[in-house]
Amino acid sequence: MRLTFARNALAALALTSTLASAAIYTVDPAHSTVGFKVKHMMISNVSGKFTDVAGTFDVTDGKFAALNGVIQAHSVNTDDKDRDKHLRGADFFDTDKHPVITFAFTKQEGDNVYGNLTIKGVTKPVVLTSKVSGEIKDPWGNLRTAFVLEGKINRKDFGLTWNKLLEAGGVAVDENVQLLIEAQGIRQ
Repeated sequence: MRLTFARNALAALALTSTLASAAIYTVDPAHSTVGFKVKHMMISNVSGKFTDVAGTFDVTDGKFAALNGVIQAHSVNTDDKDRDKHLRGADFFDTDKHPVITFAFTKQEGDNVYGNLTIKGVTKPVVLTSKVSGEIKDPWGNLRTAFVLEGKINRKDFGLTWNKLLEAGGVAVDENVQLLIEAQGIRQ
């Protein structure tokens, strides 16, 4: 009986130590950007971002143990009202029917973060490269860290298929979209 108690006590201590080393953060939307860039008319890039983002992440020793994000699709902003209205419509994000975009972490290997991205009701696995900053204390006593995720997706994989053929050849909007997520989190 004493041996069982000792084993249980050691197991509980090991679990407590593991939990204590995990650092759970809530994304600070005021200091975070979920951005994208796509080639337009085959000659230049159009950049945009989502302004309404939320999420949590768990970082231990500079590596993710968890990472989940939610983007309100209607918050897409490319600094052009007409284009943003088009992006919110059925040709692209169809935000009335699909109000959120989500990311759910599955694993990290080296600098690669794997997860499931859901856009317009379609979920696909994606791989993003990551860089996690160290933790600092802000002037108000909060512990913060930040990360950067970069990658590329094919928008057609997520049902974002609208396009126009150009008279000179090519298309109005490239299929490939570059993602750049820069997020800062506050430790809970």
